[in-house]
Amino acid sequence: MTIISETVASEAEAKLFIEQLVQYARQKLNLDPLDVSDTRNRLLDLFDFAEPADVQAPPAPEQVQTIVDPLISYGYSIGLIPENTINYRDLLDANIMGLLLQKPSQVAAAFEAAAASEGIQAATDRFYQLNINSNYIRMDRIAKNQLWLHPTDYGKLEITINLSKPEKDPKEIALLRTMQQSHYPKCPLCADNVGYAGRLDHPARQNLRIIPLQLQNEDWFFQYSPYVYYNEHSIVFKAKHEPMAITHSSFARLLDFVESFPHYFIGSNADLPIVGGSILSHDHFQAGRHQFPMEKAAEEAGFTHPQFADVSCGIVSWPMSVLRIRGASKADVHRAACYILDQWRQYSDAEADVLACSSDGTPHNTITPIARLTADRKFEIDLVLRNNRTSEEHPDGIFHPHRQHHHIKKENIGLIEVMGLAVLPGRLKQELEELSVYLTDQAPAAGILKGSPLEHHAVWLEELRSKHGASHTAPAAKQLLLSETGDKFLEVLKDAGVFKRTSEGQRSFRSFLYRIGMQDA
Repeated sequence: MTIISETVASEAEAKLFIEQLVQYARQKLNLDPLDVSDTRNRLLDLFDFAEPADVQAPPAPEQVQTIVDPLISYGYSIGLIPENTINYRDLLDANIMGLLLQKPSQVAAAFEAAAASEGIQAATDRFYQLNINSNYIRMDRIAKNQLWLHPTDYGKLEITINLSKPEKDPKEIALLRTMQQSHYPKCPLCADNVGYAGRLDHPARQNLRIIPLQLQNEDWFFQYSPYVYYNEHSIVFKAKHEPMAITHSSFARLLDFVESFPHYFIGSNADLPIVGGSILSHDHFQAGRHQFPMEKAAEEAGFTHPQFADVSCGIVSWPMSVLRIRGASKADVHRAACYILDQWRQYSDAEADVLACSSDGTPHNTITPIARLTADRKFEIDLVLRNNRTSEEHPDGIFHPHRQHHHIKKENIGLIEVMGLAVLPGRLKQELEELSVYLTDQAPAAGILKGSPLEHHAVWLEELRSKHGASHTAPAAKQLLLSETGDKFLEVLKDAGVFKRTSEGQRSFRSFLYRIGMQDA
């Protein structure tokens, strides 16, 4: 949407904002005194000022957005951005903040020094705060996300409606159709994004900083996600632009990472369409400091394997099909995970709709892995069994959200959802509020959803009215819809589960384990 601009700052006020930004950079972004004049002059040049303010600026505020927003509005007034929309404003925002930040090499050196002298947790603490202070992570927007817990037989699922990612303005959408396609950077994950000015179809990244890593003697990078769906949501991506692949090396990298970052978990999306993440073109993992519902779930059955005597294995009590392996030896856990992956890749069970590959050799079985180091310093990997087959009944995927749930969630069930956090589209906030009226005594006449923007919820609404009636108070109706939305997410997870949570499904799960040599513990 177009921003309704506040009163535009005067030239004198804009110069004072620049002085406050320089102060802010000294206090919050580690700007060295020797770099103050250079930073000030770059900001003056950006806004076409020949000289700085001739009076002393007030102290810099704690929330940088209170000075950045009016400065962006001033920039719009002098033509630095063509439209006063969120996405254009974000391009200028990143430009301004990027001028305040240290060079990427300086930030990486500071991270390494902090890790060496104070420990890796202190290094990530400081780096995360830097990402917030630099406006790369927009906490003001993330605070708008709606989040609630939903109790189930498998623990409390986490449900969030994502309101932090800006949507395109209609004018921007129209302009995008006329823009020449660009192929730089190759994808949103490439290291080439660092310092990139951005465009309407690609975010500005002047305020992005990344940390180099070595995983299995390969070059990788560590950064934070700008949308932080959970605490310290981070991305670990390969230096080379290579496609996602779940291999023995993937497991080795995960274990390397948790050994170096023991306070973080790390996981990977699957590497096949339908069951994979949104970016399959660049090999990457997601990490962070958060205990997901799946991690809290107990093991309901234990197994051993004669080839891995020192590694425990258990079926996790979870809507999807999860094996948890654990051991003190990184090498042993790695060997066990690789063995299970290899066996699963070639496993078929027609009665459970599991076929390893199509008649033309197209593979269907893969794994979503999640690794962590436990409190007692054991290596632990959750292996979530995935299959991306389609059928006439389920053309979007047999183990994908089924069509009756698409009005809530139709996207792929990726790593974050697998672990029990639903990231639902922003449209649902208003839609659920509007739907709640139909569960009160103020409900409009039946059939009123036909032809309305809420029509895709019509079948669900009739089910809810039949189940719960339509005489609730407004607050009770809203709470009821949140609970029912949580139930929908639970059903989506069950859809994605390869071996269903029925007695037949669990027998099939055990049949796979026995076939590969597992024994009851």
